Amino acid sequence: MLLGIALLISVGLLIFVAAPLLAPETQAAAALPVDVTPQVDLKRRRLVLYENLQDLEFEYKAGKLAPDDYQALRVDYTAEAAQLMAASQDLEVQSTEDAQIERAVAARRARRTPESVPDYTCPKCGFENPLPVKFCGECGGKISPRSKKA
Repeated sequence: MLLGIALLISVGLLIFVAAPLLAPETQAAAALPVDVTPQVDLKRRRLVLYENLQDLEFEYKAGKLAPDDYQALRVDYTAEAAQLMAASQDLEVQSTEDAQIERAVAARRARRTPESVPDYTCPKCGFENPLPVKFCGECGGKISPRSKKA
């Protein structure tokens, strides 16, 4: 009896521990952020570098690093941080330029006169057919496209 209870508890613990490892990958994929943009990625990488610099300072002050190693790592980290900052500024400039271009395109579209669009309405039944058709989809009558203003 005691052996049966111990075996039952062991199997239960084994299932409890193994269940997350055997779960389908769709649950793991749902935990990943969907809105990762280049701007957000650059910011995340910069923050990681800043934390690395803080850790480097702490380890140097604690006496775990030699002065030459400290200087070399500090120069590398600051150079990489400067590159990331320049890249994020370039992205900001590009996004403002894109916004200006979109405003200019929208203004030109607003000034443009609408062209005539053929009308595929059936003269027999009045059904509005999708473009382009030769026969009505409702009654089968022949359609001759007429132009209408959009």
